Amino acid sequence: MPPKPGDLLRIDGRASVQFTGDRALTFRVVSVPDQQTYPGWIWLTGYVLNRRGEATAKREVYVQLAGLQRPANPTTQQSNDVPSAQAAFT
Repeated sequence: MPPKPGDLLRIDGRASVQFTGDRALTFRVVSVPDQQTYPGWIWLTGYVLNRRGEATAKREVYVQLAGLQRPANPTTQQSNDVPSAQAAFT
């Protein structure tokens, strides 16, 4: 099931190489554009959240569904270790 508006996601290198390491982000989905993509990939529109959970930038990202994670701590983006038991979107 793809993400939906309101979902909070951890986007890191598992979702796309452009978000590897310190480029990872916490992302609040505001829309899921209905665009054709490669199988397993998706466009998302939303807001990048800072460590306090405040929106800092609106972005469109192109990511792999299988790499999207729910953050371990919804108000932080500093931790790169998302527990493996977290459910990925597929």
